[in-house]
Amino acid sequence: MKPAPSQRHYGMDWLRIGAFVLLIFYHVGYNFTPWGYQTPTRGPVSWAEIPLLGLSPWRLSLLFAISGYASSALLAKDRGNTGAFFRSRLARLGIPLIFGLIVVVPPQPYMGLVNSGYQHDYIYYMLHDAFSFQKVRYEYVPRTMHLWFVVYLLAYTAILCAVRAALPQSWRDGIRNGVEKVLASWALLPLGVLFVFSVREYLPHGWTDMHSFLNDRAAHLHYGAMFLFGFLLRQSEPLRQAIARQWKVAALLAVLGFAWTASDAYFYPGNIRTPPEWRLAFCFSKSVQSWSTVIALFGIADRFWNYDSKWRPTLAEAVFPVYIAHQTIMVFVSYWIRDKGLTALPEFLILCGSVAGGSWLFYLVGREIGPLRPLIGLKRERPAKRDVTDGPTLASSAT
Repeated sequence: MKPAPSQRHYGMDWLRIGAFVLLIFYHVGYNFTPWGYQTPTRGPVSWAEIPLLGLSPWRLSLLFAISGYASSALLAKDRGNTGAFFRSRLARLGIPLIFGLIVVVPPQPYMGLVNSGYQHDYIYYMLHDAFSFQKVRYEYVPRTMHLWFVVYLLAYTAILCAVRAALPQSWRDGIRNGVEKVLASWALLPLGVLFVFSVREYLPHGWTDMHSFLNDRAAHLHYGAMFLFGFLLRQSEPLRQAIARQWKVAALLAVLGFAWTASDAYFYPGNIRTPPEWRLAFCFSKSVQSWSTVIALFGIADRFWNYDSKWRPTLAEAVFPVYIAHQTIMVFVSYWIRDKGLTALPEFLILCGSVAGGSWLFYLVGREIGPLRPLIGLKRERPAKRDVTDGPTLASSAT
């Protein structure tokens, strides 16, 4: 597979860009499902959950795996210096996290409270309730909302750095070689599916993905493992070759897994529980879909998307700021249009257009103001423009 580990893999950039674009559609689509949201619009659309179930089993797994891959590239750029790597990640993730929790996120729980009858204005909310660490009506504040992903990513990065600092190089090499030997074989697909299925089905206390850092035991095991898988992938030629051999089979398995998941949603829509006799099969289908889709997309990114263009640097840089802003914009627009009497399609198009446009504007404005750049996850200084015909470079940054 191309390129060599010392070079930038443009396919991973495009995969990361595409994953975050899908995230916007996923969160917009959530407004039309019976799963609940802060500011529901016209109410559920009967079939809306089916396409969302095509994304939900694997989207977060993919994002954490891509983040692990990018972290490995950044560590290589720091010449394997764990301390320098951790300091850079702490700044690039920690500063926008703090800014997001104080400035970007608070409007979301506020709009949810307003939707349920909260009478105070936003200034009162910020001064008295937003950071009170107590329950206000039905909402416990403060909230991390969509920035939980950054909290988890920062935690996994800290744990990785702590382990690297504690273990001698020989131990780390032994662990990496052992895992590589197992995964870079015919066992890649079945072992991955079995791992995801076991985590989701057989861990004590069951599957937890509540975005609660202290309670998401199963989610930490799943997402942390995906982060480490991506970290290993960038360093492992045998593992990349194994994906190159198996991604087509993985794509077929992903489609079959989604077919079962979609049929379950068709026969048992909304909040209707899957009958006990079918629940295990449903969990297994989602596990197949989760792992197989990640492997298939890694293979596709290498086979078809490993090329540069003049738009790639801008889009890759915009991903994190767009992610920070998108959900708050969506909540405001959802609240504004909920009583306009629109049907589902106009509401969906308005939400998609406003969230995409507003988030892009957030990035365009923020990137031009030096002091704001670190707050939205960008380097303090704008990178110099380059010709897209230049050769591949070391991977620079990713969420």
